[in-house]
Amino acid sequence: MRSRTGARRPHHVRRSRWCTLLALHAGTTRGTAIALSKYDIDVDLANRQGTSHALLVELVGANKRVLDVGCDTGYLGETLTAFGNTTSGFEVNEITAAQARSKLERVEVGDLERTDLVELFGRGAFDVVVFGDVLEHLRDPLPVLRQARPLLAPGGSVLISTPNIAHGDVRLALLSGRFRYNKLGILDETHTRFFTRDSLVEFLRDAGFILADLRRTRAELFATEIDVVEAEYDAALVERLRADDEATTYQFVVRGVPDDATTLVSEQALLLDRQRADLAAAQAAVVEREQVQERNDALEARLAEVFAAHDAATAGRDAAFADTERAQQELARAHEELAQVRGELAQVRGELAQVRVELDDALQLQSSVPGRLARRITR
Repeated sequence: MRSRTGARRPHHVRRSRWCTLLALHAGTTRGTAIALSKYDIDVDLANRQGTSHALLVELVGANKRVLDVGCDTGYLGETLTAFGNTTSGFEVNEITAAQARSKLERVEVGDLERTDLVELFGRGAFDVVVFGDVLEHLRDPLPVLRQARPLLAPGGSVLISTPNIAHGDVRLALLSGRFRYNKLGILDETHTRFFTRDSLVEFLRDAGFILADLRRTRAELFATEIDVVEAEYDAALVERLRADDEATTYQFVVRGVPDDATTLVSEQALLLDRQRADLAAAQAAVVEREQVQERNDALEARLAEVFAAHDAATAGRDAAFADTERAQQELARAHEELAQVRGELAQVRGELAQVRVELDDALQLQSSVPGRLARRITR
């Protein structure tokens, strides 16, 4: 899918499957369940680099006991199991849970906001608890996340993926007075909670966790499902947004660890995130510099070709000028010779006229001789 600017949109999925949760929507009768859409994918999760699911697989690692909260049909858990993990799931829908049971170690069904996960699975039962695109759909996600802490074995962690409400496209839409829910993406119509980086870190802290790792999926400005067009905004504002790391972050994928004296501090994780951003910027600068150098080399080669063509044209022009000068000199000599020939011809014509006069005189003299001779005889 591409935006109006031609930039490629991030990988979104069809709303063909449903979130694996049961949530209470504000304004509905308590206890009324509604299905929530989830970012579904139809690709190999382990090989789809740059997506939140691929990052979750990477962060889980191998040989862990994993609980996939919102396991749906078990597609994420199946990939995790392929890496040697023992994966259990929690699901709202019995139909999708039945499919997940064929792929996962254990699958339980229930209303996430009303279920005691510790009572259901036991304390210290997991090394990793995954909330992949889940918490933003809940009416009150904080108690749910707090439940994950006693589920973890020593050294365990929670993994969360969630959209970034501070993406530049959302900000630009708000500047235009628009905040429209969509069928998918950041403003999915089933989202009830929204997070920025800072509010997500605070949310983790309130649940008894601190940030240990922060990853991001990316979507450039004007390349999301949000309907904004670059031509409608001031160029300086757009450039300022492009320089903001948060404005091109589409989803956060974070690891949280229990907040105790043995864990990393959030500042270290944020510093690592900034270092990743600086490294990405430096790599982009290197690529840009290489591209500029390639363009410069191409321009220099083209310039050399132009200079060579110019020199050849100049040499051709000089040769043409020399040929023209020689031709003009030869033409001048020809004119001089022609003038000389004309002079000689005029002289010859004059001499010929003189000869003709003398010839006429001689003829007249010749014709008069017989008459004079006859007269002498008669005398």
